[in-house]
Amino acid sequence: MASVPSLASTLHQRIADALSAALPEAGAADPLLRRSDRADFQANGMLALAKKLKGNPRELAAKVVEGLPSGDLIQDVEVSGPGFLNITITDGAIVRTLAARAGDDRLGVPFAEHPGTTVIDYAQPNVAKEMHVGHLRNSVIGDAVVRILEFSGEKVVRRHHIGDWGTQFGMLIQYLIEHPHELDHEGEVSGEEAMSSLNRLYKASRTLFDSDAEFKARARRRVVDLQAGDEETLALWQRFVDESKIYFYSVFDKLDVEIRDEDIVGESGYNDMLAETCRLLEESGVAVRSNGALCVFFDDVKGPDGKPSPLIVQKSDGGFGYAATDLSAIRDRVGNLKADTLLYVVDARQSLHFKMVFETARRAGWLPEGVKAVQLGFGTVLGKDGKPFKTREGETVRLVDLLDEAIDRATAVVREKAQDLTEEQIAERGAQVGIGAVKYADLSTSVSRDYKFDLDQMVSLNGDTSVYLQYAFARIQSILRKAGEARPVAHPELALAPAERALGMHLDQFGENLAEVTASYEPHKLAGYLYQLASLYTTFYAECPVLKAETPQHVENRLFLCDLTARTLRQGMSLLGIRTPEQL
Repeated sequence: MASVPSLASTLHQRIADALSAALPEAGAADPLLRRSDRADFQANGMLALAKKLKGNPRELAAKVVEGLPSGDLIQDVEVSGPGFLNITITDGAIVRTLAARAGDDRLGVPFAEHPGTTVIDYAQPNVAKEMHVGHLRNSVIGDAVVRILEFSGEKVVRRHHIGDWGTQFGMLIQYLIEHPHELDHEGEVSGEEAMSSLNRLYKASRTLFDSDAEFKARARRRVVDLQAGDEETLALWQRFVDESKIYFYSVFDKLDVEIRDEDIVGESGYNDMLAETCRLLEESGVAVRSNGALCVFFDDVKGPDGKPSPLIVQKSDGGFGYAATDLSAIRDRVGNLKADTLLYVVDARQSLHFKMVFETARRAGWLPEGVKAVQLGFGTVLGKDGKPFKTREGETVRLVDLLDEAIDRATAVVREKAQDLTEEQIAERGAQVGIGAVKYADLSTSVSRDYKFDLDQMVSLNGDTSVYLQYAFARIQSILRKAGEARPVAHPELALAPAERALGMHLDQFGENLAEVTASYEPHKLAGYLYQLASLYTTFYAECPVLKAETPQHVENRLFLCDLTARTLRQGMSLLGIRTPEQL
């Protein structure tokens, strides 16, 4: 089905046409339409236009009103102040537009006019290391942005740039060679077991590395073997990667974030390109040698001493830095994957690094005109004390512990409210509510801001939480189950109560909200829209009896509003990666 124009866009076109007819010399003029607390909409464009053409804005506004067709869309127009138009929409137009939305699987939301290809880099854990609270935001934000972009029709290529290369692997591999049964398992192994064996091996190898000079020398030689592609060394390195993936996938599964094997292209995936990347930069003059290192300098980047602080692409000992890998990844993503947009969901503290990398890629011609590179720099997860989230012992919080606690808290809330749910259903709903609570707390905050991790608030039934939204959805499902023979049917001929109008007008804005969220990569604006929708529904539920409405037509119309609200909540929550249980 074709997309459904919103009431705002239909009205905008009507006023623009009337403006052009009343003032042909103005050409195509913008009526500057916006939502208003004086009426449904206010158009302010007459003021600027009259000023520009040295006319009287109130007279121009009156002419525009004369040219506006009345009846199907516009109920009332009032000229106020220096030529503003306060416009009220007919109840029938609201219901007809919502009925058109309800007839479409996408709720009338259009696809993007010019979809392209976006490569998004998110969820970047490190091999042989535990995932901690710092891995929460890039995973949750990245997953939501992927879902939102794909819904718009964009081709999205996921990339998980895992930390799977570096000097520590020499230490780990050498230890495994000398203790060959450390990673042996019998049968299936859980994520926790995989991480436990990796942790044990890491600590033992680190202790030996720090205390035994001969082992340290052997480990360093093993790094050289790894970088040279020695078969035995690579095979053992692959064991670490595979063991880590068992663990990663168990955590992502708990977080309800899909990670596919083919999307994992870690630091090692660009090894073969690093030398060429450096050669091309040096030959083009974009990078120069400084004290033996290959560097890119910037006029506006200085160190604390006031001297230029370069991007180091290759170290003086010949080793490659993160910049070489990131620049090689850009070459691959633009040249081979044909990306129009590169998105990096990475901690805001890496902003300077990415600014320098992007500028270097531009100078080298690897980010041509028409290709944009954007860092979605996210803020820090804080504890209730407003400081970076740590355990009582001052350790970094393990991500799996944090998720387990959220699920436990949410399960207790579900059990307290549960009616006719089995223990198995309570556990399933508890996981959906707990993980939803964690995700929503993150996604309802602007990406760039820090936020406090407060589980008591997150699983609350009151306030701006996913639990509030999930309960609104479940309440609607309960009403629809109790409706018996009555069915949701739109009745444009009925007058709407104020709470029905407010709910209907907000439902109509879903597509416009998504267009804004998609363009700006700001999931918190979708979360805000959904919270307001649930709040307006709560008011509607309190003020407008549904199953005991005065006539069968009113029952059907209110069931229609309930059903469309539930479908919009479910679609919006799904785009944030949050489940909506039918029953809580």
